[in-house]
This record gives sequence, structure tokens and C-alpha cells, in this order.
Amino acid sequence: MNAAPANPLRGEAPLVIAGQPCRLRPSFAALVAAEEELGPLFALVERAGQGQLRLSEMTALFWHCLAPSHVQSHAPTREQVGEAVVAIGLAGCAAPLRVLLGQILQGQG
Repeated sequence: MNAAPANPLRGEAPLVIAGQPCRLRPSFAALVAAEEELGPLFALVERAGQGQLRLSEMTALFWHCLAPSHVQSHAPTREQVGEAVVAIGLAGCAAPLRVLLGQILQGQG
């Protein structure tokens, strides 16, 4: 897996998956793929703001936003991403989720 640290200037957020540091990067392609699966991203942001975001939605968003360097033979599976979410808990997921949702709403500054 990619050992490069997350770069907040690129809108990236760190997430440890299966004991390995990973980067979440909300690229255009990643967000389009997430939107295809989850529906409109603005609605996703609204649900998150209302405390209605489902665990499966957060896991899917994180999985789609894995940095492209992870898309190789050692890429984490969606199940591993879900296990990471459960391992760090919802409070631990708040920071990377906030980064991704901020990028969806505001883009890169």
C-alpha cells in the first residue's frame, strides 16, 4: 500500500486500513463513482449534516476515494475499508469524513 502521507493541500485525508496508512483523495473520478453508487453528493452531505449518514455510505465514499496509487494488486477491499471504519469508530472517522465532505462542498481552495 502507499506509504506517502496524506496531503491536506490536495484535499487528502489519512485512514489506516488493515494496519497500513492510506490516503483518501476525493478526485473527480472518485466522486463520480461514489455518486453513481450513492446518489447525489449534495444529498449525501445533507444526510451527514443531519446525522443520517449510514455506515455503508461512509464506507463506500472512503473506498471510492482511496488514492489512485492504491488501485493495484494490494489495494484494500471494500470489506477491509469497512473493518477499518468499525475499528476506529465513528468518532475516529469524523476527521477524514469532514475533509472529504468539505472537498465536495468547497473544492480545493
